[in-house]
Amino acid sequence: MSHQAKFTHGSTMRHIAIMSCTSAVGLMALFLVDLLDMYFISLLGHVELAAAIGFAGTLVFFNTSVSIGSSIAMGAMVSKALGAKKLATARRYAASALVFSFIAGCLVTSLVLSNAEPLLALIGAKGVVAEKAYAYLTILMPSAPVLAMAISASSALRATGDARRPMLATLFGGGANAILDPVFIFGLNLGIEGAAWASVIARLTIFLYAFFSMTYRHGLLAKPRVSYFKADLKPILLIAVPAILANIATPFGNALVTRQIAYFGEDYVAGFAVVGRIIPVAFALLFALSGALGPIIGQNYGAKNLQRVQESIKNAIVFNILYCLAVSGALWLLKDSIILFFGLNNKAASLLEAFCPWISLSFMFNGALFIANASFNNLQRGLWATLLNAGKATIGTFPFILIGGHLAGAEGVLMGQGFGSLVFGVLACSLALYRVKVLKARFRQEEEEKTAVEPAMPMTPFCSSRAYIFEESQLCKETYDDETPPSIKTGSP
Repeated sequence: MSHQAKFTHGSTMRHIAIMSCTSAVGLMALFLVDLLDMYFISLLGHVELAAAIGFAGTLVFFNTSVSIGSSIAMGAMVSKALGAKKLATARRYAASALVFSFIAGCLVTSLVLSNAEPLLALIGAKGVVAEKAYAYLTILMPSAPVLAMAISASSALRATGDARRPMLATLFGGGANAILDPVFIFGLNLGIEGAAWASVIARLTIFLYAFFSMTYRHGLLAKPRVSYFKADLKPILLIAVPAILANIATPFGNALVTRQIAYFGEDYVAGFAVVGRIIPVAFALLFALSGALGPIIGQNYGAKNLQRVQESIKNAIVFNILYCLAVSGALWLLKDSIILFFGLNNKAASLLEAFCPWISLSFMFNGALFIANASFNNLQRGLWATLLNAGKATIGTFPFILIGGHLAGAEGVLMGQGFGSLVFGVLACSLALYRVKVLKARFRQEEEEKTAVEPAMPMTPFCSSRAYIFEESQLCKETYDDETPPSIKTGSP
């Protein structure tokens, strides 16, 4: 059990690569499990069941946003305390953040379940589809607090520099879901409710492994106390609330894009649906990058090593660009195979061809925004992340997709979205580097002021000043010997 702030030394590029890759493995496992869920449900032969999961997933997303926001607060506060070598503070923050994630999860559960039927009607679910979606939610949503604590515990592990155990927690959870899905859906003949129960057990699996690793492997959990929680609530909210709002803004922008593409016909919507399935798989590393970079910035910020913070951000930008170039090249080589695999027609195929590789290159600017989000959340500027994400989802999306659609049809809509990403990605990274520059100047000034007021003679109660007194008397004696004539020293007239 080591509590050394491992990110305060060594290659920042290596830390970024390792943390991002291990996080991406876990994300990929969850994405694949989601696909398996849909596959198994589709084997039942009832289209309304797949639709029900889709509608329920829209409401479950808000729970996920709250969970991610809580985990960002956990990672930022714990990593900063570890970087400052304040283990007791880190353990206290971990306890308070875990309690907060549980309370937030309970609030979301009560809010969604008490309004599930009108919310499902609002997003278009009707009849049997609405009934099945409601049945799915009533089983899955009570586990929302468990998911929130699981994600927060994993974030605490990453804050220590432990990349392996959060990955294993996700893999174990995904494995449990993949095994139990066919057992519950077909073996026990539970249908869509079986898929919900499998997900509940998967969430419990992730939480138990992450919590055990956090508590017993790293000893990173103090006994929760009401007084500590009250004191820590404000800094938790300052990070968690902007992070939650930032996460909610993203799907709003995607909804605008989907609506605009729909004006050009269902074939283009089908092509965009395929693009939507490709993105989380192809760019999983980018989605993992934000969570991976946060602890690296947090530890070095806590250690007041702003030079390494700046280096981490710049290396993350380089890592992001190289990865996007590689993925876009791979998509260009595979585009014909993808079109054939999904059986896309001419219009849907043209949209995919536009995305692979040219529009996919714009994801490096989405990556830049993710990097800036991690920086803001860990450098006490969470509101900046919220404003930039909300701006990108609105003024950074709507006017550009309107213009793009007018000039180049459905393909132009995606081009417009990419251009909006460019504007806000560059702006966000510029602000992140500016924030680091301001902090560097502040810390430098504090060090200079501290040096200026420090006394030359140590004033600690157990430190002897005789050496200083002796040196001063010797200096006075030497000055007297050098400047006093011999006649005076010997007393001669």
